[in-house]
Amino acid sequence: ANVVSQELNATVSVNFQQVANGNPQLFKNLETQVKEFLNTTKWTTKEFTDVEKIECNFFINVNSFGSNTFEATLQVQSSRPVFNSTLSSPILNINDKNFTFRFIEFENLIYDQNSFNSNLVSVLAFYANVIIGMDQDSFSELGGTEYYQIASNIVNVAQTSGYKGWNQSEGNNNNRNFLISDILSNTFSPFRLSLYQYHRLGLDTMAEDVKKGKEGVVKAINVLAEVQKVRPNALLTRTFFDAKTDEIVSIFSGGPRIDVVPLLETLNRISPLNSQKWSNIK
Repeated sequence: ANVVSQELNATVSVNFQQVANGNPQLFKNLETQVKEFLNTTKWTTKEFTDVEKIECNFFINVNSFGSNTFEATLQVQSSRPVFNSTLSSPILNINDKNFTFRFIEFENLIYDQNSFNSNLVSVLAFYANVIIGMDQDSFSELGGTEYYQIASNIVNVAQTSGYKGWNQSEGNNNNRNFLISDILSNTFSPFRLSLYQYHRLGLDTMAEDVKKGKEGVVKAINVLAEVQKVRPNALLTRTFFDAKTDEIVSIFSGGPRIDVVPLLETLNRISPLNSQKWSNIK
């Protein structure tokens, strides 16, 4: 195996259909440089083999562009393989609406977690660390802490940059600052524990015993439901279901039967927005 391999296997796509004045080559170069940055930066001190690389997607949707400044949104998705199967399981699916950045072609993207060089670099580095943290959490209990701490540091350094998405004072409870401080807060540790329970003790056991795997997933949802008691409609609960809703429906839509009545009650209580989808679980 190739052990010098970096941690991420990121695909990047830049959509600039809404931009009338841009040179297509500029957006292609942005795409290439972002992809190289994500895939060649050494984000951890661990050695990742090729098969351990984390599959992820970064979709940059440019709304407007002028004098090297891009107004965009960013959708970030990541997934992890399921043990002894060809399936992969979505872990993160997040849409960041505050993605304004400057980009000059062929200027190096320099990453240093302790200094703010560009909003493009800081946002990408933030999500790279969140992706790695969630991946590690899914393999060992609370295994992602050091990567979340780096992401939190990136937030602290970027706060004075004047760019949106980094400050708690923005008030919509739903930006990078809130995301990472919630992940690191003990109040929300059930979110992180549920990632481990869901993937390692649920999905990963399915190849061997489907019923046991399903029961493991139910347990994970019950762990996550602890958050609801303290913080109804929490950002992290929504984040969990933004990635997992369709997968949960498919897990419980076939194979050996388990009693889904209590599960449905829990799902409808903690994620009422998805009640239409939950009704497909029989």
